[in-house]
Amino acid sequence: MLGLVGAGIDRSLTPAMQEAEGRAHGLSLGYRIVNATTHGLGVDDLPDLLRWAHRLGFDGLNVTHPFKQAVVPLLDELSDAAHDLGAVNTVVIRDGRTFGHNTDWSGYARAFREALPDAAGDRAVMIGAGGAGAAVGYALLSEGVSHVDVYDVDADRAAAAVVRLAKRFGDARVEAVGDLPSAVAGAGGVVNATPIGMHGHEGLPLAADLLEPRHWVSDVVYFPLETELIGLARSRGCRVVPGGGMAVGQAVGSFELFTGRPADAERMSRHFAELTR
Repeated sequence: MLGLVGAGIDRSLTPAMQEAEGRAHGLSLGYRIVNATTHGLGVDDLPDLLRWAHRLGFDGLNVTHPFKQAVVPLLDELSDAAHDLGAVNTVVIRDGRTFGHNTDWSGYARAFREALPDAAGDRAVMIGAGGAGAAVGYALLSEGVSHVDVYDVDADRAAAAVVRLAKRFGDARVEAVGDLPSAVAGAGGVVNATPIGMHGHEGLPLAADLLEPRHWVSDVVYFPLETELIGLARSRGCRVVPGGGMAVGQAVGSFELFTGRPADAERMSRHFAELTR
């Protein structure tokens, strides 16, 4: 028995992906959504949620906004990446203990590696320094991107993300920037790690004329899969990494942590494509 805890998550595709992969492995896998918005739950309720997950026999929980950071001090152990990022999206419950992991970064890394195997060594600009941004920056640097410029409309948030990433990867490889056009002009790739482009937040995270055919362009938004940014990048001849790759990759990582079995990433990708079609 697994669950997803977060706000406004009734349309999440995670339950369907996890249950389908469980069936393919012959597992009786149930996945329940705990929508904090519907139940009036906040971060102060997290200790009770974890206690009840224990008592009700849950084997694990996925955790999303606004709980990824708040759950960290409540867990017994953290993976290295979860500790570095200060955020958890996967909680494994074993023998009465809780283990926190972050498969957002590894999910993005998988998608990036498969779509752009030759982009390692490039300089990248990451727009957005929230929870998704920190995970994406971690993934880019882990995959060998030479330098990441972090831009956010909240300069303090960009600076905080840079401090966190620099602790793992060094000051020379990551920097907060305030001039987005200059950063994009000097980069090989651009990543949108903001909600801009998702349903209800339509638009572009940067001026359209900044993108050139030489850029690769990535988005973490997957509702819709073809965001305005991805559509624009395709029209300019850019190589693209749509947000669906990260969504599938984090689900693959979570499934493997929950069950101890290797997930079939291609099968989960096909199922994701069916669900989003």
